[in-house]
Amino acid sequence: MAYQYPSARREDVKDTYHNVEVADPYRWLEDPDAEDTKQYVEEQNAVTHPYIEECSFKEEINKSVTKLWNYPKYSTPFKQGSKYYQYRNTGLQNQSVIYQLDSLDSEATVFLDPNLLSKDGTIALSTSKFSEDGKVFAYGLSSSGSDWIEIKFRNVETGKDYNEILTKVKFSPMTWMHDNKGFFYGAYLHKQGKADGSETDCNEYQKLYYHCLGTDQSQDFVVVEFDDPQLRIGATVSYCGKYLVVTAVKGCKNNLLYFARMDGEVTGKLNLKPVVTELEADYEYITNNGSKFFFRTNKDAPNYRIIVIDFDNPDKANWSTLVPEHEKDVLDWGKAINTNQLVLCYLRDVKNTLSLHKLESGEKIMDFPIELGTINGISGKREHTEMFYRFVSFLTPNIIYKVDFSGSTIKQTVFHETKVGDLDPSKYVSKQEFYTSKDGTKVPMFIVHKKGFVMDGTKPCMLYGYGGFNINVTPSFSVSRLVFVNHFDGCFVVANIRGGGEYGDKWHNGGRFANKQNCFDDFQYAAKYLVENKYTNSDKLTILGGSNGGLLVAACINQAPQLFATAICQVGVLDMLRFHKFTIGYAWKSDYGSSETSEGFDYLYKYSPLHNIKIPEGDVQYPATLLLTADHDDRVVPLHSLKFIAELQHKIGNVPKQTNPLMVRVETRAGHGAGKPTAKLIEEVTDTLCFIAKSTNLEFHE
Repeated sequence: MAYQYPSARREDVKDTYHNVEVADPYRWLEDPDAEDTKQYVEEQNAVTHPYIEECSFKEEINKSVTKLWNYPKYSTPFKQGSKYYQYRNTGLQNQSVIYQLDSLDSEATVFLDPNLLSKDGTIALSTSKFSEDGKVFAYGLSSSGSDWIEIKFRNVETGKDYNEILTKVKFSPMTWMHDNKGFFYGAYLHKQGKADGSETDCNEYQKLYYHCLGTDQSQDFVVVEFDDPQLRIGATVSYCGKYLVVTAVKGCKNNLLYFARMDGEVTGKLNLKPVVTELEADYEYITNNGSKFFFRTNKDAPNYRIIVIDFDNPDKANWSTLVPEHEKDVLDWGKAINTNQLVLCYLRDVKNTLSLHKLESGEKIMDFPIELGTINGISGKREHTEMFYRFVSFLTPNIIYKVDFSGSTIKQTVFHETKVGDLDPSKYVSKQEFYTSKDGTKVPMFIVHKKGFVMDGTKPCMLYGYGGFNINVTPSFSVSRLVFVNHFDGCFVVANIRGGGEYGDKWHNGGRFANKQNCFDDFQYAAKYLVENKYTNSDKLTILGGSNGGLLVAACINQAPQLFATAICQVGVLDMLRFHKFTIGYAWKSDYGSSETSEGFDYLYKYSPLHNIKIPEGDVQYPATLLLTADHDDRVVPLHSLKFIAELQHKIGNVPKQTNPLMVRVETRAGHGAGKPTAKLIEEVTDTLCFIAKSTNLEFHE
C-alpha cells in the first residue's frame, strides 16, 4: 500500500562538524511559527488521522480505555497546619482536584479545582508549596503542557487568591521562609519575547528571586545568581529555617552545593558559602540538626549513601558517613520523620524496599513489609508522628498505607486501596526475568500477561524502554497496557536497559556518552529474547518509548528494522547534533555529550536517528512507525519529530518494498506529557492502540 506523504522541500543547508560536512535540508522546520511549518503539520495530520480512523474497532478500543480509566484516583494525604489535603479524581476528570479535610475521617471539601480554569482541561497544576504555618498556598499553573508556569497565592482560610502573579517561571524551586512572609523561586525575568511553550530559544541565566507576599513581582529581587548561563538553581529553606541550601545543577546529574545563613529579613543578595564547587556528584538535602546537614549522595558511592556535613566546618575532610553505601541495593531517597528517625527507600533488582533508621546514628530500626512493586507519594514532615506512602505495581493501581509512630509500637495500616472496575489481578501474571545483552551483561525485564498465555510465538507484544538520565523504570499501573493485554491477548514488557539508575551509577554510566550504544543493544537483545522464548515474533512486536525513550525507539528501527513490526516514538530526541540548541536541551549534555566536541560528534553522528536513516538490505522494510509530538512541548521541541519524519518519508516512504506506514501525530494545546488532560490522554492511547492494531493486523477480543 502506497501512502501519499506530504512533500517537504529540501534546502541546501550544511554544517561542518570537526571537518565533516553534514546536510540539514529541513532546517526550516525548526521555526514553529513559520507558516510553512504550520502547513506541514496540518498536511502530516491529514495523512495520519484517516489511517487511524480506518481501524475497524476504534470505537471499541476507545470504550475499553475509557471504561478502565474511569476509576477513582487518590493521592497520599498530607498535613499542612491543622488541615489535611488530598488530590482526588473521580475517574475521568481532566485534572485532579485538591480537597481539604479537618481530620482524616471528616468530610472533604474542594480546596482547588484546576478543571474550572479552562474548558478543555489544558491548564494544569504543575507545582505547589504551602507556607510553614499552612495559611498560604503557593501554586504554579502550566498551560497547554508547557514547562513555563505562573505562580499564584491562595489564602487558605478565605479560599481567595492574592492579587500578585509571578510570571516567566520555569524549573523553579518553591521554598518558604519560616516567618511565612515570602518565598524563593527561580525565574527568567529578563527573557524577551513569548514564553508560552511554543518557542525554541534556550533557557539561560536563571536567577533565584525572593518574593514578599502581598507585593507585586516587580518588587522581587535577585538573591542568588551565577555567571554560568546554564546553571539551574535549586533551593531549600532548611528544617530549622535558619539556612538556605542552594543546589545548582547544569545538566541532569551532579550539582554544586552552597548555603547561606538566614538572619532576619531577606533584603538582597545572599552571602553564599561554598561547600561543593565542582560538578562531580549528586547532593540531595534531607534534613539538619543545627549546623549538621544530612545529604543523600553518590560521592564515592555509586549506589548512594547518607553523609553528614557540618556547615560550621564544611571541608570534605570533615564529612562523615551516617548510612554507608549498600553493596548491591541503590538508595533511592531518604526522608526524616517522627522528629529523630529516617525513612530510607532502596531499589533492589528494580523493586523498592523501605526501612526505618535512627537519625543520629543511622542504625536500622525495622523493615516495612512491602510487596514487589514501587513506593511513591510519601508524605509526612519531620515533626509529624504519622506518615503515608503509596504502593503501586503492574496489577495494583494504588494502596495507601498509614504509619503511626505515636504509640509504644509502630503501626502500619491500609488507609485506602483503589479498585479498578471489575479488574481481577489474579487473572494475570507479572514476573521478572533476566536476559543476556550483546556484551554479556545481564539485564532485567518485567513481563505482564494473562494467565493461560500460550507461548507459541504468535502473540502480540509491546516492549517499552527508556534507558537514560539515571531514571528507574519501576513497576507501575497502566490502563493502556492492560487494554493491550486484555483485548489483543498480548504481553507487555519493560526492559530495564542501561542508562537508567536501576543499579546505581554503574548502570547509568553504562549507557552514557560513548556508551549509549549499549542502550540500543540492550533493547534489541530484549526483542530477540522475547522472540527466541516464543513470547512473540517480529511481525507482532511493538516497541515504544518517550523522550529519551523516543530516541531509543528511533535508533533501534534504524539499526535493526527487521526485529520490529511497529514502533511508537513519543516526543523523541532525534537530532543528536543540534539538540542542545533549543530550550533546555543543553542540560542533556550530561548524558549525551555534545557535537561541539570531536569525541562527542563521532559517537553522536553514528547513532543520531535523523542522520542514520537508510534503506534496509534485502526485503526488509522499516516497521510501521508512528511519531507523537505536541505543539507546546518545550522540553523536546517538535522540530525533532518533524525533521525526522520528513527525512524518513523522503528516504524510505517511496521505496516499493516499504508497505508499512511512516507517520506523525502532532497534538495541539499539549506539551511533553506532564499535566495532559485525561480526555487528551485517552484520545492519544486510543489512537496509538489503533495504529498498532491496524499496522499488525491484530484482532480485537471482547
